[in-house]
Amino acid sequence: MFEYIIETYGEGPVLVALGALVGVFFGATAQHSRFCLRAATVELAEGHFGPRLAIWLVAFSAGVVAVQTAIWAGWLDVSQSRQLAATGSMSGAIIGGLMFGVGMILARGCASRLLVLSATGNLRALVTGLVLTLVAQSALRGALSPAREAISNLWSVPGGAARDLLAQLGLTSGAMALIGGGVFVAALVFAAGRQVQASKIAAAAGVGLAVALGWLATYTVSINSFAVVAVSSITFTGPATDTLMGLINSPTLPLVFGVGLVPGVFVGAGGMALLTKEMKIQRFGPDNPMEVYLIGAALMGFGSMLAGGCAVGAGMSGGAIFALTAWVAVGAMWLGAMITHRIVSHAPKRKMV
Repeated sequence: MFEYIIETYGEGPVLVALGALVGVFFGATAQHSRFCLRAATVELAEGHFGPRLAIWLVAFSAGVVAVQTAIWAGWLDVSQSRQLAATGSMSGAIIGGLMFGVGMILARGCASRLLVLSATGNLRALVTGLVLTLVAQSALRGALSPAREAISNLWSVPGGAARDLLAQLGLTSGAMALIGGGVFVAALVFAAGRQVQASKIAAAAGVGLAVALGWLATYTVSINSFAVVAVSSITFTGPATDTLMGLINSPTLPLVFGVGLVPGVFVGAGGMALLTKEMKIQRFGPDNPMEVYLIGAALMGFGSMLAGGCAVGAGMSGGAIFALTAWVAVGAMWLGAMITHRIVSHAPKRKMV
């Protein structure tokens, strides 16, 4: 059946449609659950094991369980994904992850959170996200690309087993699915103990499920297509740059999964905000200085291209398939964010004239 759909409509339109569907689901669940890595790092930096940390743990563990179960069952093969098969950069993961962590504290949200907030009427998030995207494009193909390449080449790791954390640990997907299941149950108990609403817990699990659906969608197209289709999942920096640059430089957009994902997330988050009556215009103000947000956006844009993805692309999608550099990157994001929050929270408040 899927092969017939691809033969009828082509790989590109099918990928865009699947990206849009996964995006709508991710956007709606991320908005309702308030899924946010920055908020989780802030709680941990303050020594508070609170509801935002619980939400992140539920989402992450749900993604691990769903993805590893699909691999164990033979429904998914991620061995040829970029995060595992291609040469990776440990220096990029460390430095880029630290930069991203610093940036998301200053900008009050990671790339995915900024996109979700933009859909709810937050103009600060919209402007910040656009700057992040432009800097990321410059780091990928523009004036900042030589600097990115120089840092990335400091310490590289070959693709294959050397980049597969499960292979390094001698664990199978079945074993990791069981371990992840235990962590997921513990995260559910933790979230309930922090009095997180049941609907928000379910939505957080939906965020993790969306990551698995992204992997399954692109893999299914790849095995039913004669064309080469990259097996990937949810990530935001790369797809956002492709979408923005395509709209600016070309009358047509590349028909890939990410191009459907970005508007899908926007629609899903906006729809959920309307449904729950949380749509609200928010602007920069005295307590939200634009320059701080823009510095954060620049750090995240460059950092995400160094780290091989954003908090979701590396942290969730890459983390769920246990790509070594993804785990290093998300660890660096946590560290950079926690240190930055401690510094910022203890800095004297500046007086407004």
